[in-house]
Amino acid sequence: MTADKPAIRLVIFDMDGVLDHYDLGARLDRLAAVTGKSADTIHAAIWKSGFEDAADAGKFSAEEYLEGFAERVSAPVSRAAWIAARRAGMHPDRDVLELAKHLKRRADIAVLTNNGFLVKDAFGELFPELPPLFGERLHVAAEFGAKKPDPEVYRRLVARHGIAPEMAMMIDDKPENVEGAEMAGLVGHRFAGIEGLKWELRARGLL
Repeated sequence: MTADKPAIRLVIFDMDGVLDHYDLGARLDRLAAVTGKSADTIHAAIWKSGFEDAADAGKFSAEEYLEGFAERVSAPVSRAAWIAARRAGMHPDRDVLELAKHLKRRADIAVLTNNGFLVKDAFGELFPELPPLFGERLHVAAEFGAKKPDPEVYRRLVARHGIAPEMAMMIDDKPENVEGAEMAGLVGHRFAGIEGLKWELRARGLL
């Protein structure tokens, strides 16, 4: 830590693309098998329509989201089927998870992922390693009524935990999300691999 690098008290991890390798194609294939609709049809109905973005920003409860999902793909989708499909596209990055465990000795750690309340309710089923590691600091953007890269979502998160923005770091694989965090006053790190992240954390006295 130096004069131009203030102490970091809270390190925030993105989930998909940082804590796990995310494969939307595998998720869509699983949904296609369940619904009988094509992967392209599902992608257009959910992701290209703005429905998923609205859910990420907190517009729907978990129940409303699942009902709306089924309506838009014109096929029944149970909670269990949705979770199984979501999990099919998630492959935990064991190295990053281990790094987070070590980091926890020096700073608080949190998760902020662009997802809705159904993911919040199902973290333990989707990614069992996360609740024991992050506890109450396991967040979806929907909780804050905004989604990355809107600077407001970062401001609301750090305010909830009583941390000044400059004392928090956001680790994300998407450059626009890093830029949004920096606009909110946080330190941003674009995740492009574990070695670069380790270097950044060591430079700040966190490893």
